[in-house]
Amino acid sequence: MSEIRLKLHPRQSLAFLSKATEILYGGAAGGGKSHLMRVVAIMLCMAVTGLQVYIFRRVSDDLRKNHLDGPSGLRAMLSALITSGHVKFNDSKGIFEFWNGAKIYLCHCQHEKDMYKYQGAEIHVLLMDELTLFTEAIYRFLRGRVRLGGLNVPSEYKHKLPLVLCGSNPGNIGHVWVKKMFVDYAPPMEITRTPAAEGGMLRQYIPAKLADNPTLAENDPDYESRLEGLGNPALVAAMKNGDWDIIDGAYFSEFERSRHVLKPFTIPAHWPRIMAFDWGYAKPFCVLWGAVSDGTFRRPDGRYLPKNAIVVYREWYGSTGEANVGLRMPANEIGKGIKGYSKDERFAQMVADPAIFASNGGESQAETLQKAGVQFWPADNKRVAGWQQVHLRLQGLDGSEGEPLLYIFDVCRDLIRTLPALQHDKHNAEDVDSAMEDHAPDTLRYLCMTRVIAAPAPKKGSLRPEWLQFKPVA
Repeated sequence: MSEIRLKLHPRQSLAFLSKATEILYGGAAGGGKSHLMRVVAIMLCMAVTGLQVYIFRRVSDDLRKNHLDGPSGLRAMLSALITSGHVKFNDSKGIFEFWNGAKIYLCHCQHEKDMYKYQGAEIHVLLMDELTLFTEAIYRFLRGRVRLGGLNVPSEYKHKLPLVLCGSNPGNIGHVWVKKMFVDYAPPMEITRTPAAEGGMLRQYIPAKLADNPTLAENDPDYESRLEGLGNPALVAAMKNGDWDIIDGAYFSEFERSRHVLKPFTIPAHWPRIMAFDWGYAKPFCVLWGAVSDGTFRRPDGRYLPKNAIVVYREWYGSTGEANVGLRMPANEIGKGIKGYSKDERFAQMVADPAIFASNGGESQAETLQKAGVQFWPADNKRVAGWQQVHLRLQGLDGSEGEPLLYIFDVCRDLIRTLPALQHDKHNAEDVDSAMEDHAPDTLRYLCMTRVIAAPAPKKGSLRPEWLQFKPVA
């Protein structure tokens, strides 16, 4: 058999020799993620008869450029074995088949609907390159296809298979869930057994920087300087240092937990209440409850909440807990839930996504909600104008003396989780990327477009605040 030489640097070797079975390798650009995956694929295929290795990139063009073509691609790495006939490559299907029946599949999964092409796959080794380009739903689905079946695994590899190995830099649409699942799950290099709900594998995050890949520094000594030349400080920090605490391209870069998130307090009765609703069935729905400050409430730090500031004090996020997966709850049940959460509260405005008012020949979702005792009015759904309102409120303009005009109680976890993760749409910089989990931020946008202003305290002897006396409510 022809001889091939495969080389790993020390950091890459740590990943290859790790006893973990669910690994994220990377952080900084140039850490050798893609090369590690190709070496792992080849070495395991040569060692385990019948092994099936799947290498994923989000887009097929990137898959070919990063893993197939070029002097360091799979075709070049396996050229000697292909020439000798020990490995066959089917270019049209993207499959390398080894003499022992082991196979490397080159795969892409651009949209969530595409993941179902792999419903029946038996994946022994799952390699996902640039994990933050994928949604959490795609990752969890593909991980669910990882199993050994009847594979006869040599004793020296039984501790390692099945295996999930991912590589990624910070940023992109999957930044938040990847950071939560791997980077924040345990200290770097620590191996932790995850519960069954998280896959039950041995999880590990292995940070890697440019210095861990001396081959790149030797072949391209100016690469680090080009990273410095990216211009955007957040992008430089993310790409050069692997800083997961910085989200490059964040749409709401002005959001700061220390400024905008509050511990719950009792909302004064005379503050106008507002509510917004974003419909979802297969995807999550969201309901947000807000109140408009009159400028007289003093926080524990001694500062006052500005007049006309919106305080989001309650959320109901209709999700199973999986990324971007809804409860499939019918509108009448949602209506009952809203009534239950709202108790005896009355609202100056209740607005919802205009899409729920479409009847399409039958009863609209809005009509079903109304029968359940909850009446919404169509929200102002101008996307860019709405996002600008959120921007302005986060920044704190209009005489607020630099204080924000938008606050969120810390119990609104999904709004706090998804709002800072939103990124710019690549085709329209003024809009957000709607492929991300944007249901709670969309609801916040409706809330900020209600134009409700602060009301004075009830006059002496009056039982109801002025805003309830003069405004019709549902």
